[in-house]
Amino acid sequence: MKRCGHAGTLDPDATGVLVIGVGRATRLLRFATALPKSYEAEVVLGTATSTLDASGAVTGTFDMAAVTPDQVRAAAGSLTGRILQIPPMVSAVRVGGRRLYELARAGIEVERAPRPVEVFRFDVAPTGDPQVYAIGVECSSGTYVRVLAADLGAALGGGAHLRVLRRAAIGGFSVAGAVTLDALGLGDLRPMGELVAHLSPVVVEAAVADEVTHGRVLSRPLVAATGEGPWAVSDGTGRLLAVYEAIPGERMKPLVVVTAQPGESAFSGE
Repeated sequence: MKRCGHAGTLDPDATGVLVIGVGRATRLLRFATALPKSYEAEVVLGTATSTLDASGAVTGTFDMAAVTPDQVRAAAGSLTGRILQIPPMVSAVRVGGRRLYELARAGIEVERAPRPVEVFRFDVAPTGDPQVYAIGVECSSGTYVRVLAADLGAALGGGAHLRVLRRAAIGGFSVAGAVTLDALGLGDLRPMGELVAHLSPVVVEAAVADEVTHGRVLSRPLVAATGEGPWAVSDGTGRLLAVYEAIPGERMKPLVVVTAQPGESAFSGE
């Protein structure tokens, strides 16, 4: 395919789901980027690192042998819900026009403003090593799990870092339905309408479908578009035509107009 894109990268040491769009589906990836994400990983108590994960240099060690599982669960609970999080230096966030990871590679550390994120679930469970806890996290887009690990260590009066991070799901795209890139074939491509399956649906008749494919403004009452949008607009055969957004006057206009062609789809890869 001449056009490919993704709905969010993975850290270099991470594994798991990556949603990739090909062909015209690349135009819909922005709607998948904002989907909540689920992760599995391990938190190692007692050691802080420069990258907040196992790939970084050790920056501090702490005696945390007395920390109990109940204390770890309570600390994880304090990091659940709507919280503020400072992006790590090893991230793609831009500060002053440059990516933070570029500055970090140059040995430069800059002040970063806290950003609001939401952690829907932060489960912790002991392992065979009293200093290592298995975690399961479901969070909003833009949440850094490595920062959660570091903040967990700090909340327990010491330090910690993340290891073996695996993204289990992005919205409805999960590891269970993913294929490896090496094994990918055209038959594994998923309908690109799945990228916007979480949006409010609107089904239009043939005459209106022609208006949609030409990018015309529509009357919301005419097409029974309820809610605030955006809406995934399809025809009577289930073919995705466009994504529309609300505008004043009970009207709606296209954000993206797209019609499916053979081989132009999306899949979740691992």
